[in-house]
Amino acid sequence: MHFLDKRVNVICDELKKLKIKQKFTIDNWQYKEGNYLRPEEAEADMTVWEDFDCKKMHWYGKDRHYWFKTTYQVPKELDGKRMWLHVRTQIDEWDDAKNPQFLLFVNGEVIQGIDMNHRDVFLSPSAKEGDLLEIGLQAYTGILHTEFNLIVEMQEIDDKIEKLYYDLWVPLAAFSRMEEDDKNRRDIEEILNHTVNFLDLRTPYSEAFYRTLSEASDYIDKALYSDLAGYQDVIATCIGHTHIDVAWWWTVEQTREKTGRSFATVLKLMEEYPNYKFMSSQPQLYAFLKERYPEVYEKAKERIKEGRWEPEGGMWVEADCNLTSGESLVRQFMHGKRFFKEEFGVDNRILWLPDVFGYSGALPQIMKKCGIDYFMTTKLAWNQFNKIPYDTMRWRGIDGTEVLTHLITTLGVNQPIKDFFTTYNGMLHPDAIMGGWMRYQNKDINNDILVSYGYGDGGGGPTREMLETSIRMEKGVKGIPKVRQEFARTYFDELNERVSGNNRLPVWEGELYFEYHRGTLTSMARNKRSNRKSELGGRHLDVL
Repeated sequence: MHFLDKRVNVICDELKKLKIKQKFTIDNWQYKEGNYLRPEEAEADMTVWEDFDCKKMHWYGKDRHYWFKTTYQVPKELDGKRMWLHVRTQIDEWDDAKNPQFLLFVNGEVIQGIDMNHRDVFLSPSAKEGDLLEIGLQAYTGILHTEFNLIVEMQEIDDKIEKLYYDLWVPLAAFSRMEEDDKNRRDIEEILNHTVNFLDLRTPYSEAFYRTLSEASDYIDKALYSDLAGYQDVIATCIGHTHIDVAWWWTVEQTREKTGRSFATVLKLMEEYPNYKFMSSQPQLYAFLKERYPEVYEKAKERIKEGRWEPEGGMWVEADCNLTSGESLVRQFMHGKRFFKEEFGVDNRILWLPDVFGYSGALPQIMKKCGIDYFMTTKLAWNQFNKIPYDTMRWRGIDGTEVLTHLITTLGVNQPIKDFFTTYNGMLHPDAIMGGWMRYQNKDINNDILVSYGYGDGGGGPTREMLETSIRMEKGVKGIPKVRQEFARTYFDELNERVSGNNRLPVWEGELYFEYHRGTLTSMARNKRSNRKSELGGRHLDVL
């Protein structure tokens, strides 16, 4: 049995290459520098269009905007084929938030955001020879690099090859969390080995290749995803998400752009994956989208009506909870809940507050009086000295009010990215899910962990790879946690029912202090003075 996993991994790598059957470079573009929201704005501007040859030219600068356009005619080779656009620069090192990004327009319509995690755009299930596509790229350089290639290809992707690739890769990716002699691993390994035994890779795309590909696909569907499926000893409730800081390393203007790109990507993937569910928590982001791309906002509203997009979170933005006055916190709830109620008919019941620097002991009382029943945060596991010993608990405020609280984890300080213990802004990946369950601290009362997955701060949220992984983990293969795509509100309602009255449910009383960001209370005094003056001014306006 030794090296079987390595053999399967080699076959996976080969299938990943073979899924791209054809590719055609798109080299000749026109461009102009400027921050244009739509193709018509770029056309109306009097700046002259210049030719851009991708083979010879670069684009330049930090924090700069360009618009690229071209007319693409579908060639005979892609007639009737599944057509994908692939866009990237030469930048490959990790930083979702600060690297170059694009918003793709085709024939004048917003299609999808493009970033280092989302380089492929599905354009057509059956392209037609001769069709013309007016392609526009709203391009942003980011704030790290100064010189960029533009690399664009039109590709044909074979869905049958891609399916078998993911069928093999997903269980293989769980092996890093299993002992070599684990019975479940041995059983899965044997099935994977039998699957690749069917394949004839000597002449890719030949009749024999596709016949054996079909045999391998049918075998693994039955042996792994049917006969070895249906287990739910450990469950991961997964909700797609893209955390976006309204203000951090970038301007508010860039937050508007990040919102447009990320939400467009979510909507595009929802067209392709009917099981995909997504949530976003800050009304300010929705307000930005409504103002800038109202047609994209209307699509989001439709998904909300369908029950596939969850607007939940309680506050207008993810607010500071240490220095802010109680009155200001109440106002956050009032405006946040009102927006979601008026726009979407939804009454928020969760305070979704992942990324702030500690939580006042007054919050449970404020939450309850504002109609909030549940609380979620992250990062408290980063504490250096006083670790929070629970992930599921009742949080008791200074007046005795209690709120059901569940902590989902994010990547720890100085923790290698390969240690996928994060269940917030995380990967929907077998290793990540299994690592999240391993570190969960309340296994005695709950077998269901909440996973908020997707790249944040401009990383575009969930990826196709995550959604393909979800499809297979939803089967509940023995030895691998069962995934289900479900809203955070559903998770908390079910968790509340499961632990209600359980005398083993722990209680944390008083402030939730976050040690790692200490110093935030003694720095940036000018901002804090201005914040207090704004609060006093707001109070004066309320009186008037």
